[in-house]
Amino acid sequence: MHLRSFELQEMIRFLAHAVPYAAASLSPVRTAFVMLSSGREMLAAALVLGFCAIANADDILFENVRIFDGKGAALSAPSNVLIQGNVIARISTDPVEPDGAERIAGNGRTLMPGLIDAHWHAMLIATGPADTMNDIGFANIAAGDEATETLMRGFTTVRDVGGPAFGLKRAIDQGIIEGPRIYPSGAMMTVTSGHGDFRHMSDLPRKPGLFTPMEINGGSIVVDSPDEVRLRAREQFMQGAVLLKLTAGGGVSSPFSPLDVTTFTAPELRAAVEIAENWGTYVAVHAFTSDAIQKSIAAGVKCIEHGLLMSEADAKLIAEKGIWLSLQPLHEMMRTGLREGSVERAKAEEVWPGIGRTYELAKKYKIKTAWGTDVLFSRAMAAQQGAILASLIRWYTPAEALAMATGTNAELLALSGKRNPYPGKLGVVEEGALADLLLVEGNPLENLDLVADPANNFKIIMKDGVIQKNTLAK
Repeated sequence: MHLRSFELQEMIRFLAHAVPYAAASLSPVRTAFVMLSSGREMLAAALVLGFCAIANADDILFENVRIFDGKGAALSAPSNVLIQGNVIARISTDPVEPDGAERIAGNGRTLMPGLIDAHWHAMLIATGPADTMNDIGFANIAAGDEATETLMRGFTTVRDVGGPAFGLKRAIDQGIIEGPRIYPSGAMMTVTSGHGDFRHMSDLPRKPGLFTPMEINGGSIVVDSPDEVRLRAREQFMQGAVLLKLTAGGGVSSPFSPLDVTTFTAPELRAAVEIAENWGTYVAVHAFTSDAIQKSIAAGVKCIEHGLLMSEADAKLIAEKGIWLSLQPLHEMMRTGLREGSVERAKAEEVWPGIGRTYELAKKYKIKTAWGTDVLFSRAMAAQQGAILASLIRWYTPAEALAMATGTNAELLALSGKRNPYPGKLGVVEEGALADLLLVEGNPLENLDLVADPANNFKIIMKDGVIQKNTLAK
């Protein structure tokens, strides 16, 4: 039997993925034999038996931990949590005695789900717009480094709502670099002079079939008709998008996009919703104003991003329709970092007072509210990701804030349906859920500021059953 090296590597890669599930079911192992062609069964059998023989050694047992489950308002009684493969296999207040498992003494620390940022731009943080649009090679390397830092802050999952993150996601999923799970929307879809149109005046007039670096690299894409929306939407799905992101109204960072302007027409919005529904998923829209929000909802959009200039009538409508509101307690640095006297700074001054008011409306009408950061073009600001979460204490209890950044955000991710790139339950600590976990020094339900200092307070960070950080080992 002669196997080329790449064939052997492919078998090992498949088996390494399949074997963690063997303790619960032999079907992946059987699948391995079916998939392997004639003449390779003996080697495959040896590999399978070898992996299975040490499978228990890969189990991890957290002992004596207090659990925040991603939903409740209190920690559990002292408990033991067994991880098998990438799944939480057992949770018990009684002793658990798995053979050969790695034991981690929790000593009463808090075990909680990995954090989820529902409004992230993985490719638009470590570099400015010029690099992202014009030097995609550099942007990818910088984004990869930032992705590892994101994971080390305890964020095991992000929903990427605009940017060319497909390659980054692939590199993370294949283990080439470490980073969070990414739910990508692909290029931000905008219109001429809309939010996300970062072209220069010299790029005008727009010529059909000719694209700027911004569009070629996938940062954002200009669509000026329902047919263009359909075409570009399908292209995003072809590349691996799990949702679509449109900019239905003006924005702060785009120089040619006034806040009050409603950008997409109703037929254009409906075209995006139609394609997303055909793919079994949904559309999220950037929208600040009442007109942008109401037209988006009428078109069938399932998630409003921001909504910071909404009226009370808008809040009632969002609640009645069961629409998601993806809201961010935007960091003050995002406003003060804009040049005084600039168009962008003036728009920020108009938007920022709406943050608190929108949170109050969300609470008053019990809107399904997700949490995110919307950090752009600043690694220093990205380092404040946990502090931005902790700032929710202005409106929510620590338990409510943490539930929003775990279990609730995971519910929003599930709107992607069969486009979900990570089948399994995220954002909770319960049997059968995916093992994305944080072991925290202290009780974050008493002191939410613990999440603002992940370097010192997150003793263990686990993603997909693999320990990415363990300072207890020291």
